[in-house]
Amino acid sequence: MGKLVVTEFVSLDGVMEDPGGSEGTKHGAWTFKFDRGAAGDKFKLDELIAADAQLLGRVTYDGFAAAWPKIDAGEFSVKMNGMPKFVVSTTLTDPSWNNTTVLHGDVRDSVSELVSRYAGDILVAGSARLVQTLLAFDLVDELHLMVFPIVLGSGKRLFADGADVSAFELVSTQQTGEAAVLTLQRTAKSI
Repeated sequence: MGKLVVTEFVSLDGVMEDPGGSEGTKHGAWTFKFDRGAAGDKFKLDELIAADAQLLGRVTYDGFAAAWPKIDAGEFSVKMNGMPKFVVSTTLTDPSWNNTTVLHGDVRDSVSELVSRYAGDILVAGSARLVQTLLAFDLVDELHLMVFPIVLGSGKRLFADGADVSAFELVSTQQTGEAAVLTLQRTAKSI
């Protein structure tokens, strides 16, 4: 059985919205103000290599599908474009990016079945609404948060207002250039 791993770029105040600037938001491309260094690039590559598949929400899928087939980033883009991709969507019917399957129906059941199908990680990047749903259903096994030293003050946050109390165990920390990577695992610890 696989592991559902959520990977996000986040600000100090928990904003995850539009880190690359493709959504045209007020603070778009905020991560480009910082150097995540060679260690950050290696972390992102290792994370992708460890994954058997990707799970995406519709907005993130649309952005990735428009960009990644045109990007030549060596081993990273080869893996990104070649791996199986699953999109949770009620409106997408004919995905254009190769190896893409649309998951319709109940998110909890669809994702649980997907995780049981793979031995490696199922990687979820971006996809704010999907990630909040997965967290609410207690389906996230691990969080990889690349935290950038900036307060944005507004934007979609990783944890929605009113989210249930959840405990995570800090497994590792690593400085990568001007960012810090936190790896956390879900724990049954009561608070």
